[in-house]
Amino acid sequence: MRHLLAVAAGLAVLAASACSAPAPPRSAAPSPTPTGPATLPAPTGDQPVGTTALYLKDASRPDPWNLDVDARELKVTLWYPTKQRDGQRAPYMTPKESELTLRSLGITGVPDDTLSKTRTNAIKDAEPAGRKLPLVVLSPGFTKPMSTLTSLAEDLASRGYVVAGIDHTYESYATTLSDGRVAECLACDSDADPGFGTGVVQGRAADVSFVLDQLPSQWDGSNRIDRSRIAMAGQSIGGAGAMAAMVKDSRVRAGIDMDGTTYARIPKSGFSRPFMFLGSPQHIPGGRDTSWDRDWKLLTGWKRWIVLSGAEHQSFTDGPLLVGALGIKPAYGILPAARAAELTRTYVAAFLDQHLKSQRQPLMDKPSSRYPEVKFCPEACGQS
Repeated sequence: MRHLLAVAAGLAVLAASACSAPAPPRSAAPSPTPTGPATLPAPTGDQPVGTTALYLKDASRPDPWNLDVDARELKVTLWYPTKQRDGQRAPYMTPKESELTLRSLGITGVPDDTLSKTRTNAIKDAEPAGRKLPLVVLSPGFTKPMSTLTSLAEDLASRGYVVAGIDHTYESYATTLSDGRVAECLACDSDADPGFGTGVVQGRAADVSFVLDQLPSQWDGSNRIDRSRIAMAGQSIGGAGAMAAMVKDSRVRAGIDMDGTTYARIPKSGFSRPFMFLGSPQHIPGGRDTSWDRDWKLLTGWKRWIVLSGAEHQSFTDGPLLVGALGIKPAYGILPAARAAELTRTYVAAFLDQHLKSQRQPLMDKPSSRYPEVKFCPEACGQS
């Protein structure tokens, strides 16, 4: 189920999720002319962004992947508004994380630390600003570190959200823990097992609930969070995890699944909290992935099913923004990286503004001439 870099598509920089659109492994050697370090797009909100990392240990449960560990350890990266405009920009990932990620993807021909040189916008350990801000939990795809959703996280923070991104330990190619140990992908050895996806999302839901429990006591800026306004979004199996977390934990008021096959079973009586599917054409009604068709019928509250023409699985991550640094040429006909980031940021923020800030968003009601790639499903959504 696990798949590596899809060079044929020319966009997938970091591993696509197991559990969504399986593809055979491919050679991932880039061309010999990378463009130099990648730069993430500037946030679109009016507030500077700070970031910091927390390291949490859940002693109430053993790690589901490492049988030698009797407590679940998690790294949580926080992004938030700050008044500080100058300071050290946070690293995208460490050189060792870059090395392990590139090696796992089979990428050669570029320095091992290439991904660690990606330029971010958030200021490391800046003082948080604002008060009673809504909280958004983010969860990445399988094998991918939380850093692959940095562009979205920075943008949301600039718009007045606190963002808590969870690195689900042993489910990505590299996660650096508090003592400097680097946890590699032990779950990758099990991804062909029956029921794997269901087990992963149950574990991620438990991770989310634990993080929500711990934030008040573990982060000095937690008094700035309005705990009555919490949402979750994720890409690939992280999006499936958003659904699972909402079913398990009523504190999560709204959710977004970005291109992820769903696994958590919604009660037959229905599920009334707001939810949005945001995906690539593989998720059109009756398409290759039918899980959204199944779950759509059980969503009884506010809901949207949006498909982006030209998108592929990594279009909702930083992946397309990084291909130049790896010397990979994007494929013709695929949604350009900058446009994919713009659309993802715009529609995720509109959903959250409507449901966490009570700001009505006409953009969520019908297609817009500004964004012709956006198709509202199931009624006006065809293969593209």
